[in-house]
Amino acid sequence: MAIRGRFIRETGPGAQTGECPAAINPMGPRRSQFGNNDPIEDDEGNISTMASNTPFTLKWGIMATGWIADAFTRDLLTNPTTTRGVHDVRHEVVAVASSSAKERAEEFLVKIKAPSSAKAYGSYHELVADPEIDIIYVATPHSHHFQNAMLALEAGKNVLCEKSLTVTASQAHKLVDKAKEKNVFFMEAVWTRYQPISIKIRELIQSGVIGPVYRVVADLSFGNDKPDGTVSFADTNRMVNPDLAGGALLDLGIYSLTWVFQTMYHLQKEKEKPKVVAAVQKYHTGADEATSIIVQWPQHKSQGIALTSLRLATGVDKENTGGPAIRIQGSGGEIHVTGPAYRPLQYKVIRSDAGGKIETVDFSIPKDPERDDWGHGMFWEADECARCIRDGKKESESMPWEESLVIMEVMDEALKQGGVTYPDLITTDVFDAQSPLNTGKR
Repeated sequence: MAIRGRFIRETGPGAQTGECPAAINPMGPRRSQFGNNDPIEDDEGNISTMASNTPFTLKWGIMATGWIADAFTRDLLTNPTTTRGVHDVRHEVVAVASSSAKERAEEFLVKIKAPSSAKAYGSYHELVADPEIDIIYVATPHSHHFQNAMLALEAGKNVLCEKSLTVTASQAHKLVDKAKEKNVFFMEAVWTRYQPISIKIRELIQSGVIGPVYRVVADLSFGNDKPDGTVSFADTNRMVNPDLAGGALLDLGIYSLTWVFQTMYHLQKEKEKPKVVAAVQKYHTGADEATSIIVQWPQHKSQGIALTSLRLATGVDKENTGGPAIRIQGSGGEIHVTGPAYRPLQYKVIRSDAGGKIETVDFSIPKDPERDDWGHGMFWEADECARCIRDGKKESESMPWEESLVIMEVMDEALKQGGVTYPDLITTDVFDAQSPLNTGKR
């Protein structure tokens, strides 16, 4: 397996080190013992039929040419077999589009060393109309997500849309309704959920190793405070610009909520919508510079605390010496996850009955030596999209529509309590194919 953790158990004066138990296989289905053809056994022991030597190819269209589109597309171009031990799916980049300039798309393809077959478009409308494309990756600012994702859904395309999914919960509901109407796959691109460390931690919680989980505290904050009282982002920067749905919550706090939800709500057998209390500090632009949210599930006797700020960093010295970014607390112990929350690489298990012994597990992100040693960790969510579409699923079990909607409702309520508002152009839930968010025209 391309990624394995290192398992460290303190045993008093010495320590024993070994491989992390392979209780999960984040790399996809494992081959069964029945031979080269037909049966494939998944992690739950289910058998399906498929030619074992022919990986399913998912053909991608990339909407936007910014940094997150760059990272994601480079991940798509890595070799799934040699980097992460994935044999059942692969990815092909068919086309990339800029909203208004074909030259930008062409420059993007050169920069990421895309295959010569990849096409460049100068409009999103051209991209979604390409019949060779199976799925559109919406990599625009979240202010644009509703209009951009709806454009792709209306064209009958499967969609992977970056987080935060939308600016408002109403917009998110409209997107899910459209995906149902068009009978296509639709998923919020919460890449953290598909990383092996997240899968393993969810499994540990379900195993009961720390008992019932009653509280989770999660933080993702950046230290951008300046002596003059401002932060180090220009007022036009997407991080603080209301015209781009700027603010700490929708950009950073979504990761804090991801950990609260994937370790609590996601694992509830009977779903309970949370009560929400928020404290919001507004920046002079009107966006939130710091937001703290308490979500409570009274029937489950549990609470989650999601924190985010633009003034102080989760890892104050960038060495993670200040403690865990995520603290998962159960009646029989805790799991501490070392930051950053979007791509953590270490967790520790502290049991109440372990006499001070701590289990530490480290992870790494696989790199592709044939792609300039690239590997960011977004390929796992792409693999999930491929498997879902191959198998005819319209949503992912790890990031289901219902959960995306509940999280958007929590953020809606938090911003409402804090008095944060955004312009009508980016909050409307009425689709407009000719919106400037779709055409790039002002």
